[in-house]
Amino acid sequence: MHLVNITPRTDSRAFALSIASSYSLTEILKEKWQTNVTTGSKQTIYDIAKKAGVSASTVGSALNGSWKSRRISETTVQRIQAIADEMNYSVNLQARALRSTKSGLVGMILPQHDNRFFSSVGQCFSNETRSRHALPVIVSTRRERDQELEAVQGLINASVDALMLVGTSHPEILSEVCQKAKVPHVFLDQPCSNAPSVVSENKGGARKLTEVLLAENNPDYSEEVVFLGGNAKLPATAERVVGFKEALLEHGHEPTNYRILACGYQRSAAREALATLYKERQKLPSVMLINSIGCFEGALQFLSQLSNSEVDACAIGAFDFDPFGGLLRHPVPMMRQRAEMMVKRAYQHLDDKDSAPQITYIEPELILPNHLHAS
Repeated sequence: MHLVNITPRTDSRAFALSIASSYSLTEILKEKWQTNVTTGSKQTIYDIAKKAGVSASTVGSALNGSWKSRRISETTVQRIQAIADEMNYSVNLQARALRSTKSGLVGMILPQHDNRFFSSVGQCFSNETRSRHALPVIVSTRRERDQELEAVQGLINASVDALMLVGTSHPEILSEVCQKAKVPHVFLDQPCSNAPSVVSENKGGARKLTEVLLAENNPDYSEEVVFLGGNAKLPATAERVVGFKEALLEHGHEPTNYRILACGYQRSAAREALATLYKERQKLPSVMLINSIGCFEGALQFLSQLSNSEVDACAIGAFDFDPFGGLLRHPVPMMRQRAEMMVKRAYQHLDDKDSAPQITYIEPELILPNHLHAS
């Protein structure tokens, strides 16, 4: 079942979509924008896709010139272009390229909805977009390259006025598609070398959080400390690891006394990584920085099996925020990323018509447990 929310507004053309997957986006856009061939109306990329036996995103890439980055064969591209010519599609493409009128739609793609940070980004984007009398279209793509490309191409075909791309896996490829379609775009939570980007100051935030954990526990510098969770190949995690290491080295820790367990973002992966570490050491590390709320939840599943005294001996912090963290018996300092500020800054780039590559860093907010506030 596809999750779609259509909210009428006072002007008859307006509606808002909240879309849970790129597949539902395809179907919805097809229903709204596709015209019936039997009526003599102009053809769409869905008509071409059906006749060519390929996906709509493949047709879009073949016609906008991004097919090489997707490794689509030249034979397939030539076949699609021939069908497009046969169906007189070039007129539609030229008309869209002119983009002489605004649709009132602004698109966003993000990795997932069931993540507090990304859901906050989506909600802030929706609020800000509506305040500008425009309509938000949000698509989740699970950080999968093909889904990202399909979603971006589908939104472009829907004539969105601009795009915000959050936590994408291949930002340069997506930026190339947007540039060729002349669609203003900006990246959030993921820097892009081809376009403006707004990201959290991950290195500084991780360094500050690590310093709080070291001050809280005053650990023996011969004891192991651990960074748990995330994907070290992604810029956000990589920067947080750098900040973590800098704080440790400044406090006298040798590189042999810390471990980076970049096990991904899944709860189960974090739980298993921590269980394996505990089995190996027969105790918890003295300090543990957990990267993302998903990993934090996975770690809690394992920690709930241990005694209070064992957990209390480990200083635990999370680079992400959940308000329920304040109710835990064990105090957990957290870093809250400023979603609203990031979205507003991204809109400022769009308002200023910025297109040159540049990175804006937004400092995250350190949320301390009550006993640390008191001290």
